[in-house]
Amino acid sequence: MTETANALPHLLREAEQHSWTYQELLVALCSHEEKLREEKTTQKHLKWAQFPFEKSLEDFNTLGQSALSNRQINQLKEFVWLKQAFNLIFLGPPGVGKTHIAIGLGLAAIHKGKQVSFVSMAELVSLLKTESYVRRSELRLRRIRKADLVIIDDMMFMAMETNEANLFFQLVSDLYEKSSIILTSNKGPDNWSKMLGDQGIATAILDRLLHRCEVIHMGGESYRMKHRQSMFT
Repeated sequence: MTETANALPHLLREAEQHSWTYQELLVALCSHEEKLREEKTTQKHLKWAQFPFEKSLEDFNTLGQSALSNRQINQLKEFVWLKQAFNLIFLGPPGVGKTHIAIGLGLAAIHKGKQVSFVSMAELVSLLKTESYVRRSELRLRRIRKADLVIIDDMMFMAMETNEANLFFQLVSDLYEKSSIILTSNKGPDNWSKMLGDQGIATAILDRLLHRCEVIHMGGESYRMKHRQSMFT
């Protein structure tokens, strides 16, 4: 019980003060160890996730967004879809909260004991292309493939070459029905085939991504533009 070692003197004093039984002391020791291990694991998983920022679902303003109600967000937080390896796709223009919702779900999943990986589409393509000869890329992709939830931000932000689309297809195949994927994009799946270049590869990717999937269309005014700051008054 390595995590409890430093707290042992305090717990023993507390046991004496409150006249704990041996069983009560053992329960307190085990509970303390379990709590510290869970906290340590959570911090490790947060580091591995590599979120660009941390915003919870509680910070998301559903009043300005008709696509998701509080009830639907609470339903997503139950993570039945994650247990079923179900995918989520958030579509909409920039600034409507797609990435915020994705990260909020990722944070909530980590606090449920799940492993999560966040990566932008541009970074993912770079990782896939350098996996065979860059150690950092190999390690990052290994964690992505082992994650319970993979969040890919800005899907189809730019067109792919055929070899890039083929590498992405291999990753999607590795994750298919083993992990859940959250995608954010400002383009709908009907436009992805044009961006993926090869029609055959595009069809195979879409087939796996959309097989078990909920597509959520998010609209409204850009939060960043609505709350933008100016240097002039």
